[in-house]
Amino acid sequence: MNVALWLLLYVFNTAFVFWVVWGGGAVWFEGWRSLAIVDWLFAYRWNSEQIALYTLICWIGHTVWFMVGLFVPEARALYW
Repeated sequence: MNVALWLLLYVFNTAFVFWVVWGGGAVWFEGWRSLAIVDWLFAYRWNSEQIALYTLICWIGHTVWFMVGLFVPEARALYW
C-alpha cells in the first residue's frame, strides 16, 4: 500500500473517531448498534461514555500503527 492511501485511511479513521468521541456518535451507537464497532457480544449494554472510551483507546493503537507504517512499509501490508 502506498503512503497516500495509508494517510487517507488514517484521516478517515480519525474523522470517524472524532465523530464518535466528541461529535455525539457514541450516543447513536448505544444499544444493538454498538456491535458494529465493538466486537464484544455484551457491548449492547455499554453506555455512550464506554463506547467513546473504547473507540479512543483503539484510535491510540491505530495511531501507533500508523506511525510505524510511515517508516516501515511492510507494516502497511498487515492492514489488508
